[in-house]
Amino acid sequence: MRSEPSGPPWRVWDEVGADEAEARGVYLQVYSLSYGPPGMVGVTPGDVRGTALIRERCDGLCCGLDERNGSNLACVKCGLAVATRIDDCGRWQVVWLDPRAVRPVSVEGRARTLVGWEELRAAYPDTPPVEQPGWWSPRWEASVAAALAHLLAVSGGQRIAVPDGPVAEAFRKALDTLLPPGPSARDLVLAGPGLSVAIADIALVPRHPQTGESWPCGARTVVPLATDVWMYMAFNDDRRLVPAAERMPDIVRRDDPPPLLPWRPFRPDVDVFLRTLARLPAAREPWLRAIYDQVEDHRYSLPCF
Repeated sequence: MRSEPSGPPWRVWDEVGADEAEARGVYLQVYSLSYGPPGMVGVTPGDVRGTALIRERCDGLCCGLDERNGSNLACVKCGLAVATRIDDCGRWQVVWLDPRAVRPVSVEGRARTLVGWEELRAAYPDTPPVEQPGWWSPRWEASVAAALAHLLAVSGGQRIAVPDGPVAEAFRKALDTLLPPGPSARDLVLAGPGLSVAIADIALVPRHPQTGESWPCGARTVVPLATDVWMYMAFNDDRRLVPAAERMPDIVRRDDPPPLLPWRPFRPDVDVFLRTLARLPAAREPWLRAIYDQVEDHRYSLPCF
């Protein structure tokens, strides 16, 4: 669900102004703000029935549909615009239901049970960072970008020590690029259900996929991360095998096909990063605003993006 307004109509910054934008949770100047309805619910396109495309609203940037013209799906019975389908190139396929036109109804059967923290690993699969044919997962790029914005905000402009492994591959290069050089003053720890670690400073924890709450812990600062990405970082063994001194027995199972390897270094999604940072109150601090401007002005030349 999108809790904040989304979709058209849009108003540019000069029409909105800093005070109104801040009241809506935007603390840095952006090009435009949505004044569409809040509370839109996303479902997979295959789960939608009884709708037809509104042909005059079927614009897109490449080979599919986007949301530039608002709702592009209508009810086949009454003709009312009820949802927006998005399936353009580089976009996740989704249908956003317009809360002004649809309403939830009760169905038979038991309500979905809330999964406890200790059962998350069994109930929700992790998401590998690399997809065929060697692309980084967009889920990873977006989730890490949002967490990176929160990490910078809580850093206070001080360098952060990042643990080795998948956490370092996702965050270290960006933090080292955007924060000033010098010794590390803050420590980042991957923490959550099933991990036994000492938590003192900054904890990177899972966000519950049903409630949106962060895993509770005693850390001084908590930074949430999407659960499926967090679980891969916490429990996947990325250690590389080394050649054996002797020939392996024929009964030993080998990787076939071999594990996927990315064709380029990992880079967080720059648009998600900027959007998240602009909605954090700490972004008004001069040092963090300077980072925002640096990324905005050099988004295609910074090594971490």
